[in-house]
Amino acid sequence: MKIAILVFDELTALDAVGPYEVLHFLPGAEVHWVAKRRGAHRCDGGLSVVADHTLEQVQSADLLLIPGGFGARAAQRDHELLDWIRKVDATSTTTATVCTGSILLGAAGLLRGRRATTHWAFYDQLAAHGAKPVAERVVRAGKYATAAGVSAGIDLALTLALELAGPERAAGIQLGIEYDPAPPLDAGNAARAPRALYDRLYAAMHTRDAEVA
Repeated sequence: MKIAILVFDELTALDAVGPYEVLHFLPGAEVHWVAKRRGAHRCDGGLSVVADHTLEQVQSADLLLIPGGFGARAAQRDHELLDWIRKVDATSTTTATVCTGSILLGAAGLLRGRRATTHWAFYDQLAAHGAKPVAERVVRAGKYATAAGVSAGIDLALTLALELAGPERAAGIQLGIEYDPAPPLDAGNAARAPRALYDRLYAAMHTRDAEVA
């Protein structure tokens, strides 16, 4: 199974690395980290992710994974990236996104009229590309699978592992990475978070989004 993970500057590391830690355990998985140029790309938190293939070198995939991050704002205006997404999507069995990666998929014209999700602070941007935003952790619409913000990428990857490799393999992967969330706070869901906290985070995220435009 050929898995292509898109890399661009200012992506959110966990959007890509979280799903990778699940997906690379799938039978026959061959993971390709793909970007406009090979080498290290700085994530929005300062960590670097290394792309080992250029866009030209990877023109097809069984599974295409598009992460998000603050760099998605610039990436959604990059016609070379969007053309590549459309080209590889035409060959994929599954195209998946994490967080604002769905906005790139929307900018490529592939989510019009489809249910999809993204980070809670960016539903309006997703809707601007013709998608129908849904406040769910993982949303399936045909071959497309979109995940909510950042950590939801692990849920997405386990969902795909269940579909592609069956419950025994998916359960084994979950146990192997010991994915058993038990956070000390109940603040991870926008619908339940205190309003003041929601407003502060929303403003901060859109201020940072504007800074990297």
